[in-house]
Amino acid sequence: MFWPGTLLVEQKSRGKDLDAAFTQGNDYFHGLTNDELPRYVIVSDFARIRLVDVDGNFPPLEFALKDLPQHIDRFGFIAGYEPRKQRDDLPLNQRAVDTLGDLHDLLKADGFTGHRLEVLLVRLLFCLFADDTGIFSPKDAFLDLVETSKPDGSDLGATLSRLFGVLNTKSEHRQKSLDERFDAFPYVNGRLCADRQDIPEFSSAMRAKLLACCGIAWGVISPAIFGAMFQKIISLEPGARRRQMGAHYTSEANILKVIRPLFLDELDAEFENVKRNKNMLFAFQKKLRSLVFLDPACGCGNFLVITYRELRRLELRVLQASEAFGSVTREVFEQTGVNVDQFYGIEIEDFPAQIARVAMWLVDHQMNLEAGQFFGDWIKRIPLDKSAEIRHGNALRIE
Repeated sequence: MFWPGTLLVEQKSRGKDLDAAFTQGNDYFHGLTNDELPRYVIVSDFARIRLVDVDGNFPPLEFALKDLPQHIDRFGFIAGYEPRKQRDDLPLNQRAVDTLGDLHDLLKADGFTGHRLEVLLVRLLFCLFADDTGIFSPKDAFLDLVETSKPDGSDLGATLSRLFGVLNTKSEHRQKSLDERFDAFPYVNGRLCADRQDIPEFSSAMRAKLLACCGIAWGVISPAIFGAMFQKIISLEPGARRRQMGAHYTSEANILKVIRPLFLDELDAEFENVKRNKNMLFAFQKKLRSLVFLDPACGCGNFLVITYRELRRLELRVLQASEAFGSVTREVFEQTGVNVDQFYGIEIEDFPAQIARVAMWLVDHQMNLEAGQFFGDWIKRIPLDKSAEIRHGNALRIE
């Protein structure tokens, strides 16, 4: 099948070589005009499917036909949807930074500044992510809450204040007369909303900007977004403060260049050596749970976030390998050991320290969703009983 400019499909009989099928598909490219060249190639033997992005924006994806539902989002281009590319310079990431930064600008220009503004942004960031990833149920509960506020924004501040109080209150302790709009929001804990803070008055422009934030797919954004957001906000005071505090946003690609040779490559090699031995595999998983990580100048926690993500992915490989020994992984989260409380950070600035705490919760939820895609089981670790220990202080002056 040939769809000019979009897709080429080459089908083979069951068991045939997909590499050969892909080569044959590429042979059809000769003589096509640039406008006719397909963006995607699909090859299949009716048992396995391989999807290749010809432009190289995504690595090739191959899976069994029975697993198609787990990967259906990658075929959205057939219906006209453009897939989001996971890169450090991802336009979606930049739009998220700019939109939340614009909301910050409006609030700051209106006189809502300092620590209270920083706390508000951290809480909003959590709500935006939770709304998009199933922590809040039904999905878009936060969006609905904002949309039901008055168009001029006059009651939005009070609504957010009530929401943060609800997030900090266990269900059994909530008033029976509570507005039903708040029923969708769970008890969060984790000190996220523990402190009662001033909430600003919202204008129509601020309300519109928060709604624009709600329209962004926060669930698929790279964890490195939080460092980018921090950079965006502190850069509003040109140059001097950033140089003084030494703030520097490190990209996800560069973080991996550091942590892979530091410890991940060694852990990967150890896994390859033990994955065929049940007892050694079990001992290796216990080792992963025992590892402790400290970043003494953690900023927004990007190094901790990426390290946690990679460690969780390695543990998923351990659980997958254990299936070869008859282990049941249906209750995958009873077998998951790696958790955020293995991670510690010290940060001299209060705001990025707050971002780091929330970022670790958010990447934990991302990894729970990723585990669910593998094993058909997922969990919301709400309330937040465990958290990374992020200390606000000077690493040169505290123990």
